[in-house]
Amino acid sequence: MSNRQFLHFSALPMSTRMVYTMTLLVLGTGYLFAMLQVFFSHAGLDGNAKNISAEDIRVAYHGSESDTRLETALKGPMADMLPPEERSVIFKWVKDGSTPEGYEQKVKPILESRCLACHDGVANPHLPNLSNFEGISKVVEKDTGATIPTLVRVSHIHLFGITFIFFIVSSIFTHAYMRPLWMKCVIIVLPFLTILTDIFSWYLTKWIPGFAWFIIASGALMGISFTAQWVVSMWQMWFYKLPPEIEGCGGALPVMGRSQD
Repeated sequence: MSNRQFLHFSALPMSTRMVYTMTLLVLGTGYLFAMLQVFFSHAGLDGNAKNISAEDIRVAYHGSESDTRLETALKGPMADMLPPEERSVIFKWVKDGSTPEGYEQKVKPILESRCLACHDGVANPHLPNLSNFEGISKVVEKDTGATIPTLVRVSHIHLFGITFIFFIVSSIFTHAYMRPLWMKCVIIVLPFLTILTDIFSWYLTKWIPGFAWFIIASGALMGISFTAQWVVSMWQMWFYKLPPEIEGCGGALPVMGRSQD
């Protein structure tokens, strides 16, 4: 009986399994931190910093109907940079019309002590310049969400980076024994499709806020696939026992009529 060239984890050398294990451990840790980064950068945009919601996603990509860019940032990712009483001063200044007089008397001292280490226009030119009234005037305009240049810049990073991650994880997962075969194929294909739906939903949400749910659904399916591949691979690499008929073939699947891997 001839065998197809499919090798289960149990048939791989110890050194190869160690490479796979350490790769999965590092990628799993990286994925966890990526989820934390999503939470810290989006949670609170709707005014509630305790959780992340569809409204947070909508504000991030489509913008806010009531807040300026400055208010959105101070309610979300920048909330911990200022104590509540100082944030309240800035919020009141914005609501009162963002006047130059109010800036000089109340807002400028706060910005100089809390914000200019990063927002001085020099340390990081990609961040808003808050060192003068002209600079801060640009961020007290209506929040229209992520700009198209920003989405394009982040899109190509995600498309390349996440694709490489799932190529590695899925290549390891191909050594897993799973029946029915279609389920294994779905788990492999799913994250690559959801990368595309996730990215394109950013642009759709920019114009149609309801597509925020597509971003959430895509991210959830991507996470489920990553978790499934990670758990199954680690389990089968070290603890799983193959069915006797497969074990007898040294970890290779036998050809029986039209066989599957």
